[in-house]
Amino acid sequence: MRRSGLGPAGIRYAFVAATAAYAVVGLFSITGHAGQARDVSAAGSYSAAQATRGKQLYSDQCLACHGEMLEGVVGPPLAGDDFLTDFGGKPVADVIQKIQGTMPQQAPGTLTKPQATDLTAYILQFNKYPAGSDLTDATATQFTLPAGKAAPAAAPAPVAGAQGIPLNVATNLAEFMRGITFPNANVIFNAQLRSPAEDKPKMPIPYDYVLWGRTVYYGWQAVDEAIAALKETTPLMLLPGRRCQNGRPVPLQNADYQKYVHDLIAFTDQLKDVAAKRDADKLSEMADSLNNTCANCHKVYRDVTPTGALQSSSTQGGITADRCNPNPKVDPNARGL
Repeated sequence: MRRSGLGPAGIRYAFVAATAAYAVVGLFSITGHAGQARDVSAAGSYSAAQATRGKQLYSDQCLACHGEMLEGVVGPPLAGDDFLTDFGGKPVADVIQKIQGTMPQQAPGTLTKPQATDLTAYILQFNKYPAGSDLTDATATQFTLPAGKAAPAAAPAPVAGAQGIPLNVATNLAEFMRGITFPNANVIFNAQLRSPAEDKPKMPIPYDYVLWGRTVYYGWQAVDEAIAALKETTPLMLLPGRRCQNGRPVPLQNADYQKYVHDLIAFTDQLKDVAAKRDADKLSEMADSLNNTCANCHKVYRDVTPTGALQSSSTQGGITADRCNPNPKVDPNARGL
Protein backbone atom coordinates (compact mmCIF):
# COMPACT_ATOMS: atom_id res chain seq x y z
CA MET A 1 0.00 0.00 0.00
CA ARG A 2 1.33 3.39 -1.02
CA ARG A 3 1.98 5.70 1.87
CA SER A 4 0.32 9.11 1.90
CA GLY A 5 2.60 12.08 1.39
CA LEU A 6 0.54 14.31 3.72
CA GLY A 7 1.94 15.23 7.08
CA PRO A 8 -0.18 15.96 10.18
CA ALA A 9 -0.79 19.57 9.08
CA GLY A 10 -1.82 18.45 5.62
CA ILE A 11 -4.23 15.88 7.02
CA ARG A 12 -5.85 18.50 9.24
CA TYR A 13 -6.20 20.86 6.23
CA ALA A 14 -7.79 18.15 4.11
CA PHE A 15 -10.26 17.30 6.89
CA VAL A 16 -11.32 20.94 7.30
CA ALA A 17 -11.72 21.37 3.53
CA ALA A 18 -13.86 18.24 3.28
CA THR A 19 -16.05 19.36 6.20
CA ALA A 20 -16.55 22.78 4.59
CA ALA A 21 -17.48 21.17 1.29
CA TYR A 22 -20.14 19.03 2.96
CA ALA A 23 -21.49 22.11 4.73
CA VAL A 24 -21.77 24.03 1.46
CA VAL A 25 -23.52 21.12 -0.22
CA GLY A 26 -25.92 20.86 2.73
CA LEU A 27 -26.59 24.59 2.65
CA PHE A 28 -27.49 24.54 -1.05
CA SER A 29 -29.69 21.52 -0.44
CA ILE A 30 -31.59 23.29 2.35
CA THR A 31 -32.01 26.60 0.55
CA GLY A 32 -32.98 24.84 -2.65
CA HIS A 33 -35.79 23.05 -0.82
CA ALA A 34 -36.91 26.25 0.89
CA GLY A 35 -37.10 28.07 -2.40
CA GLN A 36 -39.32 25.47 -4.05
CA ALA A 37 -42.99 26.31 -4.70
CA ARG A 38 -45.36 24.75 -2.18
CA ASP A 39 -49.13 24.42 -2.50
CA VAL A 40 -51.13 26.05 0.30
CA SER A 41 -53.37 22.98 0.35
CA ALA A 42 -50.55 20.71 1.49
CA ALA A 43 -48.67 22.81 4.05
CA GLY A 44 -49.42 25.47 6.65
CA SER A 45 -48.79 28.80 4.94
CA TYR A 46 -50.03 31.16 7.67
CA SER A 47 -50.54 31.21 11.43
CA ALA A 48 -53.85 31.14 13.28
CA ALA A 49 -52.89 34.39 15.05
CA GLN A 50 -52.46 36.15 11.70
CA ALA A 51 -55.84 34.90 10.52
CA THR A 52 -57.53 36.09 13.72
CA ARG A 53 -56.11 39.60 13.27
CA GLY A 54 -57.04 39.48 9.61
CA LYS A 55 -60.66 38.52 10.37
CA GLN A 56 -61.12 41.59 12.57
CA LEU A 57 -59.48 43.82 9.97
CA TYR A 58 -61.68 42.29 7.26
CA SER A 59 -64.81 43.12 9.26
CA ASP A 60 -63.68 46.72 9.61
CA GLN A 61 -62.31 47.38 6.12
CA CYS A 62 -63.54 44.78 3.62
CA LEU A 63 -66.91 43.30 4.55
CA ALA A 64 -69.05 45.98 2.90
CA CYS A 65 -67.53 45.35 -0.54
CA HIS A 66 -66.68 41.63 -0.37
CA GLY A 67 -69.46 40.27 1.87
CA GLU A 68 -69.59 38.34 5.12
CA MET A 69 -69.05 35.05 3.30
CA LEU A 70 -66.37 36.53 1.01
CA GLU A 71 -68.86 36.02 -1.81
CA GLY A 72 -68.30 39.41 -3.40
CA VAL A 73 -70.79 42.28 -3.26
CA VAL A 74 -69.33 45.36 -4.93
CA GLY A 75 -65.86 43.82 -4.98
CA PRO A 76 -65.01 40.40 -6.46
CA PRO A 77 -65.37 37.10 -4.55
CA LEU A 78 -62.49 36.08 -2.27
CA ALA A 79 -63.53 32.45 -1.83
CA GLY A 80 -64.06 29.36 -3.94
CA ASP A 81 -63.54 28.89 -7.65
CA ASP A 82 -64.29 32.55 -8.44
CA PHE A 83 -61.36 33.59 -6.25
CA LEU A 84 -59.07 31.04 -7.93
CA THR A 85 -60.10 32.36 -11.33
CA ASP A 86 -58.00 35.42 -10.52
CA PHE A 87 -55.28 33.95 -8.29
CA GLY A 88 -55.17 30.22 -8.99
CA GLY A 89 -51.62 28.98 -9.61
CA LYS A 90 -50.12 32.26 -8.41
CA PRO A 91 -47.99 32.87 -5.32
CA VAL A 92 -49.68 34.09 -2.15
CA ALA A 93 -47.47 37.18 -2.43
CA ASP A 94 -49.65 38.32 -5.35
CA VAL A 95 -52.70 38.44 -3.08
CA ILE A 96 -50.79 40.46 -0.46
CA GLN A 97 -49.54 42.88 -3.11
CA LYS A 98 -53.04 43.30 -4.57
CA ILE A 99 -54.53 44.06 -1.16
CA GLN A 100 -51.81 46.48 -0.08
CA GLY A 101 -51.67 48.32 -3.40
CA THR A 102 -55.36 48.68 -4.25
CA MET A 103 -57.45 48.22 -1.10
CA PRO A 104 -59.64 49.41 0.48
CA GLN A 105 -61.50 50.78 -2.51
CA GLN A 106 -62.05 54.27 -1.08
CA ALA A 107 -58.51 54.61 0.32
CA PRO A 108 -56.14 52.40 -1.70
CA GLY A 109 -52.60 52.02 -0.43
CA THR A 110 -53.43 52.85 3.19
CA LEU A 111 -52.99 49.31 4.50
CA THR A 112 -49.57 48.31 5.80
CA LYS A 113 -47.73 45.21 4.62
CA PRO A 114 -48.42 43.35 7.91
CA GLN A 115 -52.12 44.24 7.65
CA ALA A 116 -52.29 42.98 4.05
CA THR A 117 -50.53 39.81 5.17
CA ASP A 118 -53.01 39.28 8.02
CA LEU A 119 -55.94 39.79 5.63
CA THR A 120 -54.43 37.25 3.26
CA ALA A 121 -54.06 34.80 6.14
CA TYR A 122 -57.77 35.19 6.92
CA ILE A 123 -58.67 34.60 3.27
CA LEU A 124 -56.57 31.44 3.26
CA GLN A 125 -58.20 30.28 6.49
CA PHE A 126 -61.71 30.95 5.16
CA ASN A 127 -60.87 28.89 2.08
CA LYS A 128 -59.94 26.05 4.47
CA TYR A 129 -56.23 25.92 3.73
CA PRO A 130 -54.26 24.57 6.74
CA ALA A 131 -52.53 26.87 9.24
CA GLY A 132 -48.93 26.60 10.35
CA SER A 133 -46.12 29.07 10.93
CA ASP A 134 -46.35 32.81 10.30
CA LEU A 135 -46.72 33.93 6.70
CA THR A 136 -43.63 35.99 5.84
CA ASP A 137 -42.36 37.86 2.79
CA ALA A 138 -40.14 34.88 1.96
CA THR A 139 -42.76 32.15 2.35
CA ALA A 140 -45.41 34.23 0.57
CA THR A 141 -43.38 33.95 -2.64
CA GLN A 142 -43.05 30.16 -2.19
CA PHE A 143 -46.61 29.18 -1.32
CA THR A 144 -48.92 29.04 -4.35
CA LEU A 145 -52.68 28.79 -4.64
CA PRO A 146 -54.19 25.77 -6.43
CA ALA A 147 -55.55 26.22 -9.93
CA GLY A 148 -58.98 25.00 -8.80
CA LYS A 149 -61.35 22.61 -10.55
CA ALA A 150 -60.67 24.13 -13.93
CA ALA A 151 -57.85 26.23 -15.27
CA PRO A 152 -58.74 29.91 -15.75
CA ALA A 153 -60.22 30.55 -19.16
CA ALA A 154 -57.95 32.30 -21.60
CA ALA A 155 -58.76 35.93 -22.27
CA PRO A 156 -60.80 36.33 -25.45
CA ALA A 157 -58.96 37.54 -28.50
CA PRO A 158 -59.48 41.26 -29.18
CA VAL A 159 -62.24 42.02 -31.66
CA ALA A 160 -60.95 43.77 -34.74
CA GLY A 161 -62.49 47.18 -35.24
CA ALA A 162 -62.15 49.83 -37.91
CA GLN A 163 -58.77 49.87 -39.65
CA GLY A 164 -57.79 46.77 -37.69
CA ILE A 165 -57.76 48.60 -34.34
CA PRO A 166 -58.59 45.99 -31.65
CA LEU A 167 -61.57 46.53 -29.39
CA ASN A 168 -60.62 45.59 -25.84
CA VAL A 169 -62.78 45.55 -22.73
CA ALA A 170 -61.66 48.46 -20.55
CA THR A 171 -64.21 48.42 -17.72
CA ASN A 172 -67.00 46.44 -16.10
CA LEU A 173 -70.62 46.68 -17.24
CA ALA A 174 -71.72 48.96 -14.39
CA GLU A 175 -69.02 51.55 -15.10
CA PHE A 176 -69.69 51.31 -18.83
CA MET A 177 -73.38 52.01 -18.40
CA ARG A 178 -72.87 54.78 -15.83
CA GLY A 179 -70.32 56.51 -18.03
CA ILE A 180 -72.11 56.20 -21.38
CA THR A 181 -75.63 54.73 -21.34
CA PHE A 182 -76.95 56.45 -18.21
CA PRO A 183 -76.05 60.09 -19.03
CA ASN A 184 -77.17 59.82 -22.66
CA ALA A 185 -80.46 58.16 -21.77
CA ASN A 186 -81.09 60.97 -19.29
CA VAL A 187 -80.97 63.47 -22.16
CA ILE A 188 -83.91 61.58 -23.70
CA PHE A 189 -85.74 61.31 -20.37
CA ASN A 190 -85.54 65.10 -20.00
CA ALA A 191 -88.02 65.33 -22.90
CA GLN A 192 -90.68 64.33 -20.37
CA LEU A 193 -89.92 67.50 -18.40
CA ARG A 194 -89.62 70.02 -21.22
CA SER A 195 -89.35 70.23 -24.98
CA PRO A 196 -85.77 70.17 -26.30
CA ALA A 197 -86.62 73.42 -28.11
CA GLU A 198 -87.02 75.08 -24.69
CA ASP A 199 -83.72 73.76 -23.38
CA LYS A 200 -81.34 76.75 -23.30
CA PRO A 201 -78.94 76.45 -20.36
CA LYS A 202 -77.38 79.59 -18.91
CA MET A 203 -73.67 80.14 -18.35
CA PRO A 204 -72.86 78.70 -14.91
CA ILE A 205 -71.73 81.06 -12.16
CA PRO A 206 -69.36 80.14 -10.62
CA TYR A 207 -67.79 78.57 -13.68
CA ASP A 208 -68.10 74.81 -14.11
CA TYR A 209 -66.73 72.88 -17.11
CA VAL A 210 -69.45 70.23 -17.09
CA LEU A 211 -72.28 72.77 -16.86
CA TRP A 212 -70.55 75.02 -19.40
CA GLY A 213 -70.57 72.15 -21.89
CA ARG A 214 -74.36 72.08 -21.67
CA THR A 215 -74.42 75.70 -22.88
CA VAL A 216 -72.52 74.73 -26.05
CA TYR A 217 -74.42 71.61 -27.12
CA TYR A 218 -78.05 71.62 -25.98
CA GLY A 219 -81.63 71.27 -27.13
CA TRP A 220 -82.32 69.08 -30.14
CA GLN A 221 -78.62 68.90 -30.95
CA ALA A 222 -77.98 67.28 -27.57
CA VAL A 223 -80.84 64.84 -28.27
CA ASP A 224 -79.35 63.90 -31.66
CA GLU A 225 -75.93 63.33 -30.11
CA ALA A 226 -77.32 61.26 -27.23
CA ILE A 227 -79.20 59.00 -29.63
CA ALA A 228 -76.08 58.57 -31.76
CA ALA A 229 -74.02 57.70 -28.68
CA LEU A 230 -76.55 55.07 -27.60
CA LYS A 231 -76.71 53.63 -31.12
CA GLU A 232 -72.93 53.26 -31.49
CA THR A 233 -72.01 52.14 -27.99
CA THR A 234 -74.83 49.74 -27.04
CA PRO A 235 -73.35 46.89 -29.17
CA LEU A 236 -70.28 47.06 -26.89
CA MET A 237 -72.45 45.46 -24.18
CA LEU A 238 -71.93 42.25 -26.16
CA LEU A 239 -68.14 42.55 -26.32
CA PRO A 240 -66.56 39.28 -25.10
CA GLY A 241 -64.61 39.38 -21.86
CA ARG A 242 -66.62 42.02 -20.00
CA ARG A 243 -67.58 41.36 -16.39
CA CYS A 244 -70.21 42.78 -14.08
CA GLN A 245 -69.31 44.88 -11.06
CA ASN A 246 -69.43 41.84 -8.77
CA GLY A 247 -66.91 39.97 -10.91
CA ARG A 248 -69.35 37.70 -12.71
CA PRO A 249 -69.01 37.44 -16.50
CA VAL A 250 -71.70 39.34 -18.42
CA PRO A 251 -74.19 36.60 -19.50
CA LEU A 252 -73.46 36.96 -23.21
CA GLN A 253 -74.45 33.33 -23.77
CA ASN A 254 -78.05 33.94 -22.67
CA ALA A 255 -80.47 34.52 -25.53
CA ASP A 256 -82.63 36.89 -23.49
CA TYR A 257 -79.66 39.13 -22.63
CA GLN A 258 -78.71 39.29 -26.31
CA LYS A 259 -82.30 40.20 -27.17
CA TYR A 260 -82.42 43.01 -24.62
CA VAL A 261 -79.28 44.56 -26.11
CA HIS A 262 -80.58 44.25 -29.68
CA ASP A 263 -83.93 45.73 -28.61
CA LEU A 264 -82.17 48.82 -27.28
CA ILE A 265 -80.17 49.18 -30.48
CA ALA A 266 -83.35 48.91 -32.57
CA PHE A 267 -85.11 51.42 -30.31
CA THR A 268 -82.45 54.04 -31.03
CA ASP A 269 -83.50 53.91 -34.70
CA GLN A 270 -87.04 54.81 -33.68
CA LEU A 271 -85.73 57.63 -31.49
CA LYS A 272 -83.69 58.95 -34.39
CA ASP A 273 -86.74 59.10 -36.67
CA VAL A 274 -88.76 61.04 -34.09
CA ALA A 275 -85.90 63.43 -33.33
CA ALA A 276 -85.44 64.14 -37.03
CA LYS A 277 -89.04 65.40 -37.13
CA ARG A 278 -88.44 67.53 -34.04
CA ASP A 279 -91.61 66.07 -32.53
CA ALA A 280 -91.29 66.90 -28.82
CA ASP A 281 -94.58 65.26 -27.80
CA LYS A 282 -93.71 61.98 -29.49
CA LEU A 283 -90.20 62.06 -28.03
CA SER A 284 -91.71 62.47 -24.55
CA GLU A 285 -93.85 59.38 -25.12
CA MET A 286 -90.85 57.42 -26.34
CA ALA A 287 -88.82 58.41 -23.30
CA ASP A 288 -91.20 56.28 -21.24
CA SER A 289 -90.78 53.43 -23.72
CA LEU A 290 -87.01 53.77 -23.42
CA ASN A 291 -87.34 53.31 -19.67
CA ASN A 292 -89.34 50.11 -20.25
CA THR A 293 -86.78 48.84 -22.75
CA CYS A 294 -84.06 49.25 -20.16
CA ALA A 295 -86.20 47.73 -17.37
CA ASN A 296 -86.74 44.55 -19.38
CA CYS A 297 -83.08 43.71 -18.86
CA HIS A 298 -82.75 45.22 -15.39
CA LYS A 299 -85.53 43.11 -13.87
CA VAL A 300 -83.67 39.96 -14.91
CA TYR A 301 -80.00 40.84 -14.52
CA ARG A 302 -79.74 43.95 -12.33
CA ASP A 303 -82.63 44.40 -9.84
CA VAL A 304 -82.61 40.82 -8.63
CA THR A 305 -83.45 39.18 -5.31
CA PRO A 306 -80.89 37.35 -3.16
CA THR A 307 -80.74 33.58 -3.62
CA GLY A 308 -79.91 32.79 -0.01
CA ALA A 309 -77.54 33.26 2.92
CA LEU A 310 -74.54 32.01 1.00
CA GLN A 311 -75.01 34.79 -1.54
CA SER A 312 -75.02 37.60 0.99
CA SER A 313 -75.67 38.49 4.59
CA SER A 314 -78.12 41.27 3.70
CA THR A 315 -80.84 42.10 1.21
CA GLN A 316 -78.93 45.08 -0.15
CA GLY A 317 -75.77 43.05 -0.58
CA GLY A 318 -77.69 40.25 -2.26
CA ILE A 319 -79.06 42.57 -4.91
CA THR A 320 -75.53 43.41 -6.03
CA ALA A 321 -74.04 39.98 -5.47
CA ASP A 322 -76.69 38.23 -7.58
CA ARG A 323 -76.45 40.51 -10.60
CA CYS A 324 -75.54 38.94 -13.95
CA ASN A 325 -76.63 35.56 -12.65
CA PRO A 326 -76.79 33.21 -15.67
CA ASN A 327 -79.84 31.61 -14.01
CA PRO A 328 -81.47 34.67 -12.45
CA LYS A 329 -84.54 35.30 -10.39
CA VAL A 330 -86.82 37.96 -11.86
CA ASP A 331 -87.88 41.08 -9.94
CA PRO A 332 -91.25 42.25 -11.38
CA ASN A 333 -90.80 45.66 -9.72
CA ALA A 334 -87.54 46.50 -11.47
CA ARG A 335 -86.94 50.04 -12.70
CA GLY A 336 -85.29 51.38 -15.82
CA LEU A 337 -82.15 53.51 -15.67
